Amino acid sequence: MTPARRPIYARLPFFYGWVIVAVVFVTMGIAVNARTAFSLLFPPILDEFGWDRGTTAGAFSFGFIVSAVMSPSLGRLMDKRGPLVVNELGVILMGAGLLLATLVQQPWQLYATLGMLVGGGSVCLGYTGQGLFLPNWFVRRRGLAMSLAFSGVGVGSVILLPWLQGVIARAGWRSACLALGVVVLVLLLPLNLLVRRRPDDIGLQSDGDRMSRATAARATSANVVDPAWAAVDWTLGRAMRTARFWWIAVGYFCALFAWYAVQVHQTKYLVEIGFSPELAAWALGGVSLAGIPGQIGLGHLSDRIGREFVWTVGSLGFAAAFLLLLLLRDSPTLPLLYLMIATQGVLGYGITSVIGAIPAEIFQGRHYGSIFGTLMLASIGGGAIGPWLTGALHDATGSYTIAFWIAIGCSLVSAVAIWLAAPRKVRAVAGRVARVG
Repeated sequence: MTPARRPIYARLPFFYGWVIVAVVFVTMGIAVNARTAFSLLFPPILDEFGWDRGTTAGAFSFGFIVSAVMSPSLGRLMDKRGPLVVNELGVILMGAGLLLATLVQQPWQLYATLGMLVGGGSVCLGYTGQGLFLPNWFVRRRGLAMSLAFSGVGVGSVILLPWLQGVIARAGWRSACLALGVVVLVLLLPLNLLVRRRPDDIGLQSDGDRMSRATAARATSANVVDPAWAAVDWTLGRAMRTARFWWIAVGYFCALFAWYAVQVHQTKYLVEIGFSPELAAWALGGVSLAGIPGQIGLGHLSDRIGREFVWTVGSLGFAAAFLLLLLLRDSPTLPLLYLMIATQGVLGYGITSVIGAIPAEIFQGRHYGSIFGTLMLASIGGGAIGPWLTGALHDATGSYTIAFWIAIGCSLVSAVAIWLAAPRKVRAVAGRVARVG
């Protein structure tokens, strides 16, 4: 009897893991920036309808709320059905939201399309959705793989957003939504047919290893520092009864609090202290651009020295950025501005390279999706509260000083929290493990 031909991915094990990374890279580059594009659509929507800014901007905030509500259930869906279903659901939601936005005439329609549908699609296709399965594909190279995949956001912002702004200028915001919706559906629907939850689902091994099954099993267990902890079948309920789960939640909440506080208010602050609007806008883009090598370099470094070290570097990067913003108020010079961009982008954005690796190494198992999805609820909460509280404190005091110091404190608390969660005490990174032959 002639044996069945093995599928091509089973004959190219090393290659296929990096195909997954490439798919996530492109998906993140398009999907995350499709949601960020609301800031480009915001002015022409205001001009057309004359709605007040709070009502119009509320559609973006509503999308954030939808993301928060979906996050825990998204993890459960990932555990049951895998990334193919989750990602394609995200593509359909986002594509439909962008296409239907061309028909908007009332505020509730804006909330339903660019808010609910695009927001729901973005949580499936963004950091939460990809972080639910990508860590399964790599162990020794986990930090590098995730940082390469997530750097697609920075690359996408450089390519997609200027193109979209050009479409808006030439043909209007509705045409831009139509064009972006077509890009999402035409590119991401077929591309995400390639994703799988974990390599052993299709007979492969993590990191593209070609070793025997017995040797692979020894290699997988070689990095276990706490066998008793690693042997537990971690469900969401069990995880939530541990201090480690809550330390990660605190760390993620505080990190995203600081991240979005600076991202939302930085441009306005720089203009207020004397920089031109063009230079302030360039600074925001410069942070994303600087984040690309920062993410990749720190992700690779995390595979050598540990996740806690890199998370600390990222947290200190945000703390330094806020300190430099405070210094810029009294000395608005270009060298300080460039240094602020570098600390925030090269260092701060490095936390994305380990945001999926930290819980994966502590709660690795069949129910990791549910656990990570719930932890990302804390991240989204921090990302929602940070900008709001920063703005509210500015309204109350007439200054960003108190708000920026709170963000600095949050960054430091975040670093301490991840050290207390201690993924290094459960599984060691490749640089701290002897090779298995």
